[in-house]
Amino acid sequence: MDNIAQIKKWISEDGMRIEALSVARSLGLSDWCLAAGFVRNLAWDKVHGYSRATALNDIDLIYFDPDKASEEADKDLESRLKAVSDFAWSVKNQARMHNRNSDSPYASIEDAMSYWVEVETAVGATLNESNDIEIVAPFGIDVLFEYTITPNPKRPKPEVFAQRVQEKRWLKIWPNLVVNV
Repeated sequence: MDNIAQIKKWISEDGMRIEALSVARSLGLSDWCLAAGFVRNLAWDKVHGYSRATALNDIDLIYFDPDKASEEADKDLESRLKAVSDFAWSVKNQARMHNRNSDSPYASIEDAMSYWVEVETAVGATLNESNDIEIVAPFGIDVLFEYTITPNPKRPKPEVFAQRVQEKRWLKIWPNLVVNV
C-alpha cells in the first residue's frame, strides 16, 4: 500500500476524524481541508505504533475564499461548527493569511500550506461529495513516514521553527522523531 492510501485508510478507520470531516463538509466550502495536527499527529501516532490517538488541541479547518476574507467570517464558521459538534475548531481563511505572514497573496489552500513553518504540518484531508477522502499536501506525505520534523525552506524562520518544536513537545510525544535541519 502506498503512503497516500495508508493515510486515507488510517483516517477512514478513525471515527472522530471521519465525523470532523463530515461536519466540516456540511459548511459547503469549495476549497477546504482539515490540516496540521489532524493528519500529521495521526501519522506520527501510527508510525510510532501507538494504539490510541494523541489528543488534538484543536481541529484546524482551512479554506480559501477571497470573497469572505475577514476574521468575522471565520468566527461565523467556527460558531456554526461548534453549534453542531463538540470539537475545538480553529477556522482560518487562507485568502487573508498572507497579510499576517507578509507574503504575496495565496492562490489556494495548497499554496498557503506551502508557506507553513514545518513540511510535515503542511498536510490536510478533505471529504468530497462521494465520501472519498482526498489529501492536500504541497510537499507530499512521505515525510510523515520518515520520523522527521523539517523546517520549510520556503519559510526560513529557524527561531519560530525551534519554538514550535519545543512548545508543541513533539519530541517528547513522539520520541523517535528527529529534527531534520
